Amino acid sequence: MSRKSNLLAPTASVSRAQREDRHGHRGAAILLTGLPAAGKSTLAQALHAALFARSVQSLVLDGDGLRVGLNRDLGFADKDRQENIRRASEVAALLVENGQIVILAMIAPLLELRDIFAQRLGEDYREVWCSAALDVCEQRDPKGHYARARSGELASFTGISAAYEAPASAALVLDTGVLSVDACLDRLLTWLGECAVLPNR
Repeated sequence: MSRKSNLLAPTASVSRAQREDRHGHRGAAILLTGLPAAGKSTLAQALHAALFARSVQSLVLDGDGLRVGLNRDLGFADKDRQENIRRASEVAALLVENGQIVILAMIAPLLELRDIFAQRLGEDYREVWCSAALDVCEQRDPKGHYARARSGELASFTGISAAYEAPASAALVLDTGVLSVDACLDRLLTWLGECAVLPNR
């Protein structure tokens, strides 16, 4: 049962349009989704550095970082996964409203989870699928999680004992198992210009 609230969001003294005009670019939320070890965090940090070099206002919300901080009280049950994404979407919405380009590096394994981002962020949301194949991700296994999942030590591990539903209509697909980080980054930057998030230079 929903509860009524007497709280009202305060009126902003500086508008989103004013911020975007000063920054010289739109606010947007870009989800890099894919299997564990698909290269999401690496690519997110590379994009962040490239945007910083261009004086673009951006930041990274990484799934692992959120789970050791803001979302450290959440596990991996279905309701916890949903709450994890809901909180991330709310933080992203606040930042986008402030004219930031938010780079979300999160597995978000199910279509219904990614739909939470889509519903909350609307036209500001763009989905990029880091489509590295399972065998490539498993070979990388930088944290040893795949090996632990295969041995039964980790339950509900995406790609092994929990499903990953590939995006049906990602705005951009990058085969991060084949392409280099630089090649993926170049394609990302070009695409951000094409979809008018970044000004074409």
